[in-house]
Amino acid sequence: MCVHGGGADGNERLTAATAAVLIVLLAALGVTILSIGPLIWWHVLLGMLLIPPVLLKLGSTGWRFIRYYGGADEYVGRGPPLLPLRLLAPLVVAATLAVFATGVVLLAIGPGGGFVVGLHKASFFVWVSVTGVHVLAHVRRLLPSAPVPGGRLRLLLLAGTIVAGAVLAIATVRYAQPWVHWFSASN
Repeated sequence: MCVHGGGADGNERLTAATAAVLIVLLAALGVTILSIGPLIWWHVLLGMLLIPPVLLKLGSTGWRFIRYYGGADEYVGRGPPLLPLRLLAPLVVAATLAVFATGVVLLAIGPGGGFVVGLHKASFFVWVSVTGVHVLAHVRRLLPSAPVPGGRLRLLLLAGTIVAGAVLAIATVRYAQPWVHWFSASN
């Protein structure tokens, strides 16, 4: 996923730019957890908004994985991630997919999904733990460096995922209403 030009550098830029957007949006989502009842509408809206950028991040890191283990010289020349991060990566991916998938399922089934609520909470705790380590290990890569070919295209791709997320969020946030009513009734 180097997006026409830039090779491994371009892929790294796309991954870092997407990560920066995710950090901001995930921080906003985290605020909603502090008072989930009154902020459930925002929680759903932000959660759905995050899906396309999360998929882009998984795609760009997956591309690096495929290129590295496929033997592409430019990726192999950069070397592998540190062993602890390589071991952590499947947990980050699995927990990310679990927390978002259970969130979407909860949106579809409504407040009656007690077991799924438990899965959503459990996957969140795993996700926040492993992703926190992942973010801390990569935070230095968020700093911009010299320009790399294909920057405008990568920016458009990232902007496109944000727009797609906004469309998805606007189209689905109405399904948060049962949760809004459930939290209102339980107060």
